[in-house]
Parts: sequence; C-alpha cells; structure tokens
Amino acid sequence: MNTQTSSPSTWASKFRAMGPGIMMASAAVGGSHIIMSTQAGALYGWQLAMMIILANLFKYPFFRFGPQYTLETGKSLIQGYAEKSPVYLWIFLLLNLFATVINTAAVAMVCAAILNFVLPVKLDINVLAGIVLASSVLMLLVGPYRLLDNMSKIIMVSLTIATVTAVAIAASRGAVAPSDYISPSAWDLAALGFIVSLMGWMPAPIEISAVNSMWVAAKKQLNPVSYEDGIFDFNVGYIVTAILAIVFLALGALVQHGSGVEVKMAGAAYIGQLIDMYAKTIGEWSRWLVAFIAFACMYGTTMTVVDGYSRSNMEAVRLLTKMDKTNNRILAIWIIAAAISGMGVILFFKGAVLKMLAFATVASFVSAPIFAWLNLSLIRKGSTHPLSAALLYLSFVGLIFLTGFTLLFLANQLGLLK
Repeated sequence: MNTQTSSPSTWASKFRAMGPGIMMASAAVGGSHIIMSTQAGALYGWQLAMMIILANLFKYPFFRFGPQYTLETGKSLIQGYAEKSPVYLWIFLLLNLFATVINTAAVAMVCAAILNFVLPVKLDINVLAGIVLASSVLMLLVGPYRLLDNMSKIIMVSLTIATVTAVAIAASRGAVAPSDYISPSAWDLAALGFIVSLMGWMPAPIEISAVNSMWVAAKKQLNPVSYEDGIFDFNVGYIVTAILAIVFLALGALVQHGSGVEVKMAGAAYIGQLIDMYAKTIGEWSRWLVAFIAFACMYGTTMTVVDGYSRSNMEAVRLLTKMDKTNNRILAIWIIAAAISGMGVILFFKGAVLKMLAFATVASFVSAPIFAWLNLSLIRKGSTHPLSAALLYLSFVGLIFLTGFTLLFLANQLGLLK
C-alpha cells in the first residue's frame, strides 16, 4: 500500500514534515553524545573522531530505511520484520523490552543527576528519578505525539547553540593538554570495550530505526507527509546528530583531555565534569544555563525513550497477537509500564544499572548487523524508489564494517586475540 501524498515539496511542506527525525536526534544525543562522545574526547583526544564518523556514515542507510519504508508502504518497519519471519519479530521484541527497562532507568538517573545541579535543595537521586519519570509519563499521556514533537525541536536548537558556542570558545583558547602530553592509545584491546559501547550507540542503536518508523506513522496521522519531505526530515535529524557527536568529542578533547583530572566513567557522575567544562569555556555565568539546557536535553531524551520504546513494544505485541489495531489507551498502558519497570530497576538494582547498561550497548552493537541486513532486505523488496548505486554500495560496505567489528569484539571476548 502506497500512502505518499502527491503534493509538490516546498520549504513550507518540509518544515511541516519535520518532527520524527528531530525526535530521533533528541533520543540519540542523550547518552551516546553528551556522555560517551565527550568521554571519548576526554580519554583519547581526537583519536576516535574517525571511528565516530565511520559509525555514523555506515549506519546511515539502515536508519534511513526505517522512515523510507513507512513513507513508501504505510507499514511500520516492525511489520516488515513480522512479514519476513516471526523469528525476527521475537528477536526484536526481546531486545527492545530489555532496552526499554535499562535505557529508561539510565536516562532517568542521568536526568535526575543534572536536576540536582539545578535545584537549590538537594534531594535523593531516587526521588528525583521518580519525579522525572512521573512527569514524563504525565506529559506523554496528555499529548502522546504532538507535545514531544514540539519539545524536541526547542531542545535540539538550544543544545546545539550552547555546545557549538562552548567548542568555538575552547578552540580559540587552545587545548589544555601540555605540548609534551602523550595520549593513551585507543588502538589496543584494552580500549575495545569502550569503543564497542561508543559505536553501539552511535548515533543510536539500530533498532531505533524501527522506533523512528513508528514516529513517522504517527506524524502522518497528524499531517500528510510526502516521501521527499519525510526523507528531508530524517536527513536533517541524522546530520545534526552526526555533527554534534564530533562537537561533543571536541569539547572533551579541548577542555578535559590531558588536564590531569580523572575522567569519571559513570554517566551520572560525569555530568558534573561536563557542566564544569561548559562553565570553564563559556564562563562561570553560564553554569546554570548550561545545566538547565543539559537537563532539558536529557528530559527530552527520557520522554523520547519512553514513548518510542513503548510504541515499538506495542506494535510488536500487536503483530504477535494478531490484533487489528491499537489506540492511545493501549499506548498509555505501555508508557506507564516502561516508566514503572525503569523505576523498579533504579530502586532495586541501582548498583547494577551501569553493568546492565554496558550489556545493553554491547547487545545493540552485536545485533546491529542482523537489523541492518533486515532493513536493507525490506527496502530492496518493497521500495518504490530504487536505491541509488551510492546508497546500495554504502549499505554493503556498512554491513561488512558492522559484521567485521562485531566478529573482532566476539573473538576478543572469547580470548582468541592476544
């Protein structure tokens, strides 16, 4: 079924179509960019810049195929998985359920840590995480898609301006590392775990392409979206995430790398160092402004994570149970369940969140070749717009890149590399 609109594409129609791509950017920037990209710069300087660029480049086709499939067929990418084989749908659902719980807990904890910098009175981190999740759920129930759409645009613009400004000022002052400073090597097996975690969520787990296709479907229910405008929205969001990944790496490389300050690896603990970086480069006056913008970004990430994963879980279960359709009431149940499960992890497994999050990033990376191949096979079979030779070539190279890196990581984990 082809549900494209036939109206001509204009700048006005492009602007109206924007939303799903920006929401994907908001979901991506939270953990992989604000924390991991900056940590990569702080630990290894510019060494991992090319790996970040390659990860974004080689994953581009597989993320693009999500909205493209929905724009062309009117079906979600998850429906495509189901039609391919129920086995793929089960794999997607199991990975997605695990990611829902762990990612919801992780982003809520980071958001709560930032909130501690903003509030004049210090509260228990669990209480703040509960407030973050409860308020996110309330806002999502009031406006399941439209509110999230509008908030994502405001947050991404604010974060981009603040971060680019900070990096420009830091670059004008020069790096803090002494001229004779020798950076630790990022190219030994000891760093492989960090690189895999970085690339697993750079710019986001590939299964987010299925979430993005659900947002495209929701957008189409509000406004007619042409194929050209939908792809334009995706490209804007994806390019912004790719650029911001390098910008955040630059911030860590210029301000913290070689400074003698130990890099805190825990996400919540690292937030304090991150805010200090902004304050040192832009000025102390900016500390609270940046803390608020960082909080807004992580709050937006929390909302997009809860909404996106809930939509994709709902869709997968609908297909497995062969329901005809879903509605906002069922979506509300999934949203509440995601928040409760995330809060449960925070309350009862707080000490294990980092280990579970590390496992989630590795699982995302190891499963990436599977979902990349699925997305490519679906778009080659059902696309009404033939893939360009360049995009098809990039897809094949991307599959080789992801598969090769996954095999390297697994070989290292099995002790086959010395």
